[in-house]
Amino acid sequence: MVIYAASVQLCLDAYVWVADPLPRVLDRFISAYVDADDPGDERFAAFRRVYLLGAVSDADVRALDELRPESGGGGFSLYLRGRDHSQAIITITDEGAAVLGLSVQASGDLAVTLRQAEELIDHLLEDFSCVAGLAGVELPPPQSRSEWDDDGLVLLRVGAPSVESSTPA
Repeated sequence: MVIYAASVQLCLDAYVWVADPLPRVLDRFISAYVDADDPGDERFAAFRRVYLLGAVSDADVRALDELRPESGGGGFSLYLRGRDHSQAIITITDEGAAVLGLSVQASGDLAVTLRQAEELIDHLLEDFSCVAGLAGVELPPPQSRSEWDDDGLVLLRVGAPSVESSTPA
């Protein structure tokens, strides 16, 4: 018997918690990290209209509802093509906060992967004036505070989300 196995490239996912996702913060993330010309998900346009422009339509609400889990949670995640990263991920949590994330190919070496995670988190924390970040390999974006607090797949955690606005006025 011959077994063929291709090497599987795992992704390192790093996220920051944005307690008050103001349109300018989301727009800055999109401008810096999302391939807006080819975002990879047609619901991106609906997201922009609802969360950046405040132009809510029934069609846009339905489009974003497609992203919500069937279990009925209020959070959703939008996986987009990144400019310089494999993916840029925008999550709106059950609580109305945002979780902004980037995915890159993970190194096969755990120490190198942890350094990558730390660098990504530090960069995002500074870029968006956040106080909490986390990272892991193939880590789904937390769609609620309780998911954020779950250590199951987390390799690195920095700070804790505040319940107050984490973005400067």
